[in-house]
Amino acid sequence: MPDVVHLAGVEPRQDLLDQGLRSAQFVLSLIGRLDSLLPCRTIVAVPYDEDLADRIRELVGSEPRLTEQKMFGGLAFLIGGNMAIAASGQGGVLVRVDPAQSDTLVATTNARLMEMRGRQMQGWLRVDPEDVRTKRRLAKWVEVGTAYARSLPAK
Repeated sequence: MPDVVHLAGVEPRQDLLDQGLRSAQFVLSLIGRLDSLLPCRTIVAVPYDEDLADRIRELVGSEPRLTEQKMFGGLAFLIGGNMAIAASGQGGVLVRVDPAQSDTLVATTNARLMEMRGRQMQGWLRVDPEDVRTKRRLAKWVEVGTAYARSLPAK
């Protein structure tokens, strides 16, 4: 039983204290049940593939105004402050492309539109690890991403 503050000359009523405690326990049990019905809110940090990031770095290393920044659960490579490509924490790469080319690239390659909160994002493509295993295949996506990032105004 929690400590009770006694006022001078006033005795606490045990029945009211017990009722309050039961009410609090009931509310906590409801919260526990509701929490189990809600979608999982635990975010597990998945490390990005550092070897893939090194391979991207090798391909974009000479790019002027290049910076690296952790974002989207991975390591992004930015040109002039605009993301070009990222080693994704979900595996493979996330590539920034001209939104007008998104549908064509999805139709002609194994890339797919990135989804954020259930919404497909034009201009952002996910490419699976098996589609960037070779230097030639990775270089293709690095070129697509860097060309678009270079076309944007610097931030």
